[in-house]
Amino acid sequence: MPKIVDHEAYRQNLAQRAAAYFSAHGYSGTGMRKIADHLGVSKSALYHYFPSKEALFLACTRQIMSGLDTGLVDPGLSEEENLCRLMDVMRGNFASEMALVFDYLRGKSRAEIAQDEAMQVAMDSYRMLVRKIVGPERLEETLARLLGTLLLEYFSGK
Repeated sequence: MPKIVDHEAYRQNLAQRAAAYFSAHGYSGTGMRKIADHLGVSKSALYHYFPSKEALFLACTRQIMSGLDTGLVDPGLSEEENLCRLMDVMRGNFASEMALVFDYLRGKSRAEIAQDEAMQVAMDSYRMLVRKIVGPERLEETLARLLGTLLLEYFSGK
């Protein structure tokens, strides 16, 4: 009997596991061969699902950001309580995620960053969450405050 594979589920599983590898090893220091070895698949199998490292990184970003919203915003809580919940989630892996993002963006121009699909996915996800909490009027101000606070905490060793 032939093996039946849910290719989309397998692709998502690869992206989920590769995201952890990117977080641990950075973007520029990893290649598809190292990632494939870590995932226990051949490099050609990895290329079957992801035509490039950039495509894999985008899939990882989508996978991680899609799970961010799961039950995070609670309509029964106050705005401040929901912002604290979001901040706690963002704080969890902030240092490693920012290191990964800066590594990924190294050498890209502002225009390239503005057009980068992985960055658009991440920013759209954060904006959606913050918009749910504070509404569209204070979205950018609140997101800037959250990210600024996290950077200050990190730079201060907190």
